[in-house]
Amino acid sequence: MSGRCRGFTLIELMIVVVVVAILSALAFPSYVEAVRKSRRAEAKTALLELAARQERYFTTHNAYAETPPFLGYAGSEFPVEVRFGTTAYYRLHLELTSDASGWRAVAEPTPAQDADACGSYTIDHLGIQGVTGGRLPVDACW
Repeated sequence: MSGRCRGFTLIELMIVVVVVAILSALAFPSYVEAVRKSRRAEAKTALLELAARQERYFTTHNAYAETPPFLGYAGSEFPVEVRFGTTAYYRLHLELTSDASGWRAVAEPTPAQDADACGSYTIDHLGIQGVTGGRLPVDACW
């Protein structure tokens, strides 16, 4: 019985392993950045929701809220964690101005999101948005 053995040679197998390694090395950083970007989008949404709640509170009470329960959040004081599944990647801080006529809210990354180059996203009672602690401008990140 003359027959040829079928299968892969070691060289063919090593070429496949190298190709998969190269593709993984290129794709993994893109995947990680896409995940960070989606977390930033969730944090921005949460921060804008906090701003909307603060303005609704102002329209009915003629003052800005100082604590989370007045805005419908759990907990007795800020920061409020923004959770994605079971992990918090951002914390929302709220600071009132000294005369309580305005506020500034900050979405600060937790250690799980620290590798992000975008830093903390800020918004104030005038709608002015900004970034603190980031290496990139607000329009590049948020």
